[in-house]
Amino acid sequence: MTDATDHLTGDRIWTWRTPRHRLLLWAGWLGLVALFVFCWQVMTRGTIWAFVQDAPRQAADITDRMFPPALGYLPELMVPLWDTLNMATLGTMLGVVMAVPVAFLAARNTSPSPRLLRPLAMFVIVASRSINALIWALLLVAILGPGLLAGIIAIALRSIGFIGKLLYEAIEETDPRQIEAVTATGAGPAQILTYGIVPQVLPTFWGITVFRWDINIRESAILGLVGAGGLGLKLQASLNTLAWPQVTMIMIVILGTVVVSEWISARVRRALI
Repeated sequence: MTDATDHLTGDRIWTWRTPRHRLLLWAGWLGLVALFVFCWQVMTRGTIWAFVQDAPRQAADITDRMFPPALGYLPELMVPLWDTLNMATLGTMLGVVMAVPVAFLAARNTSPSPRLLRPLAMFVIVASRSINALIWALLLVAILGPGLLAGIIAIALRSIGFIGKLLYEAIEETDPRQIEAVTATGAGPAQILTYGIVPQVLPTFWGITVFRWDINIRESAILGLVGAGGLGLKLQASLNTLAWPQVTMIMIVILGTVVVSEWISARVRRALI
């Protein structure tokens, strides 16, 4: 906030920003608009606008073909649904096993080597979060072949960054007074970790784990598109044969699974936190 003088009355007028700040603000908005226009031109350079104009008619045609859903196809989805749930659950468990030590190495107050091990752990977290589960699955299917194993490992590798980041932040936010109290009893590093830090982060840990499991169910449902098994494999087969009623049934099953997992996740987090 600044002040200026009215030349007619001589009174001081308070303004929120100086003229220089207002000019910079308008220049910033102008630059943002110019950047948006430039990005829009780059993104739409190869767009065939005739297809865009015809998109509503095509969408209405596909929607008409998708209904009614193929209810008789539901029994064939039970085994792929079970595979999807197993992929999400086992992938989450494996991700937790790998993420917990990484989180303790990344936290400033628990890392044994802040100059060496902490940057390495942070790199693992960033690398895991930077690569999507579909990309992990593509690489692992090429290495291990198609199947659930590739999907489980892909889910686990993707989960390391999510769980590790939230967990190491929770470790750094622990109450130092409780740690000091445990230290004052003559406890060693392992006992300080067990009785001073772990009890404080345990509710957060379980909440993060359940939340990630909920996310992994959604991701594992589509990993079959790249050969990792589960519902995505059925979805890919139905799309390839243009079996739209089957696609609708698969989408309904995925939606129902996500809704149930979200309900379970919310109830568990409410009970833990």
